[in-house]
Formats: sequence, C-alpha cells, structure tokens
Amino acid sequence: MIQGLYEAHLPVKNLEISMSFYSNLGLKLAWRDEDTAFFWIEEGLSWLGLWEGREHETPYHPSLRHIAFRVTYEDLKQSLAWLASIHVAAVPFGRRTSVEPFVRPNQGNASVYFDDPDGNSLELMCFVEVPKELKHITDKLSLAEWEKLARPYL
Repeated sequence: MIQGLYEAHLPVKNLEISMSFYSNLGLKLAWRDEDTAFFWIEEGLSWLGLWEGREHETPYHPSLRHIAFRVTYEDLKQSLAWLASIHVAAVPFGRRTSVEPFVRPNQGNASVYFDDPDGNSLELMCFVEVPKELKHITDKLSLAEWEKLARPYL
C-alpha cells in the first residue's frame, strides 16, 4: 500500500529567507502562495512544504520540526565540505560534540545534521550495509571508525 513519502512540512518565520535557504540546498520550487511554498525533494515524488507563521515559535522536538534528506554514503562522506560550500554549518546531534557524520550500526544508517534559519533540524542520511556481526553495536561511530571496523566484513 504505502510506497514512499509524499510530503512533509516545516514552520518558518520568514518565507522569503527560508525559500532562499532551501533553494541554496538545491531543492526546486514547486509552487508558492502568500505564506506557503513547496519544494520538490524528489521531483514528481515528494515535496517539502514551508509554512510562514507563528508556529515557528513551537519549541524544537524531532517529532515536530525535523526532516531527513536521503543521500548516498559517498555524498555523506563529502557532506561537511558541501555544507561549508553553501555557507551552512553542521551541528552536533544529541549529546555528541562532533559535527562529523556518524554511523548507527544497529539501525543501518549514517547521518550529519544542520539547522535551517528557523532552527528546524535537518539531516542528510543514508542507508549503510551492516554485516550481521556488527548489528549489535549501538554506539554512534565516526565514518573513519566505521570503515575501519567494517572493512574485514565487507
């Protein structure tokens, strides 16, 4: 029945500033009206709605103000340089102090985080093939740690 994500939404304070930010990420504007804009995440498949209004004052919580964009593992390896090239700073996730991309072996994914101008949490995320011998690891590992650990199994 379910085939994928159609749309997600984020609250923003200033639609023009947010439109510029998301365009800078490479997302293409699908349509807009006075206080709403939709950007294609995957053209013709999924989009992100930005809604200008006081809702941007809602305190951050990942269940309310978070989007993860799917990327390849190779792109994730280059994500800090890419973010810097478009003048966006990566931020640490949770209690981590490093902004470096990291792998969650037990979940089979890897991520790097950054914020939009309104403090909405954004994530570049990819699937990671995890050998069964490593699926028990719940620590968040840097890409270098992961590659060293996984090398004998892949």
